[in-house]
Amino acid sequence: MTFPQLGSIPSKYKKLTIAVVAVTALAVGIGYFTRSKPIPVLLQTVERGTVEASVSNTRAGTVNACRRAKMSPAAGGQISKLQVKKGQRVKKGQVLLELWDNDLHAQERLAQEQLKVSQSRVNEVCTLADAAQRDAVRSQELRNKGFISAQQLDRALTDASSKQSACNSAKGDIDQSKSRIALARATLDRMVLRAPFDGVVADISGELGEYATPSPPGIPTLPAIDLIDDSCMYVSAPIDEVDASKLKIGQRSRITLDAIKGRVFGGKVRRIAPYVLDLEKQARTVEVEVEFDKLNEKNNLLVGYSADVEIIYDVRNQVLRIPTQTLLEGNRVLRYGNDGVLEERKVTTGLSNWEYAEVTSGLEEGDRVVSSLDRPGVKAGVRAVPEQAKPAK
Repeated sequence: MTFPQLGSIPSKYKKLTIAVVAVTALAVGIGYFTRSKPIPVLLQTVERGTVEASVSNTRAGTVNACRRAKMSPAAGGQISKLQVKKGQRVKKGQVLLELWDNDLHAQERLAQEQLKVSQSRVNEVCTLADAAQRDAVRSQELRNKGFISAQQLDRALTDASSKQSACNSAKGDIDQSKSRIALARATLDRMVLRAPFDGVVADISGELGEYATPSPPGIPTLPAIDLIDDSCMYVSAPIDEVDASKLKIGQRSRITLDAIKGRVFGGKVRRIAPYVLDLEKQARTVEVEVEFDKLNEKNNLLVGYSADVEIIYDVRNQVLRIPTQTLLEGNRVLRYGNDGVLEERKVTTGLSNWEYAEVTSGLEEGDRVVSSLDRPGVKAGVRAVPEQAKPAK
């Protein structure tokens, strides 16, 4: 069988064939050059690791000192000695401030002199009492032998008893003198302000020569010395009432400070308020105290810093996890297929936090999911190409 040669085909069919070939080639060319390019996406690998469940404060917390004393002298008076300065570190028992107390020292010296006089009188009176007692004993012997009358013996016994009473009274004067000395010293102690613990002087209200007075009941006054023990600090922060049931004393926590960027401090819950705060125009919260782990001077923490706490109430290790940012609404993810096409997957999640979410079903270890969900055109069914994440500066 033989086929007709192109030259034997009528000219009108030649033109039609050429036109069809040309249109087909043009369509292929247009399709090739106008086909959609793969969308670059950032991918995260489904892997095993640790997932923590935690709660955080609703408003900024505050760094406080475990011990802080705002002190004033127990008695009023003029400041005669100011032994410390703001920011100075002091030891327990160190004198911080002294009030004018010359009159009290004079009273103590007077009490000391009165004690000496009382002791001298005791020596005198008790010596006479001892002599009178010996005379009474001899008088009793003489009476037994008939050398003296009963009246003389009675006088000797009465004199011994009287002088013994005087001796006892004189000894009571010594006790009184010692009590007066103790009172004078106690009054002097009220004029001296001492550090109740090791710490740093945060503030001083008053200057040398000014009058300092303790705060009367119901009338708040500025303390003379504000002393802070900065060796132990904690954060007081409000937690939403719906999360309060998840908290327990001793739970581990992470603390971040606005003043110290990029640093995370360890801590643990030391107190959970037994009541809910109901403040006007604010959510109901529970006050929680989180204590810092061991601190040193290099930490440079200051009382009053604002802080945030993240309290960990549950932990699961070696579970499948994905970054929380890869989750779409309805617990859906975009999985990167072997052919480069994105496909939507429904997943079941367990524990989750701001960083990771546990995956209990829907994905396998080693799968890759899209994390750059905010890019235009990223959706199920489109072709994509992995993009290498830029290193953080």
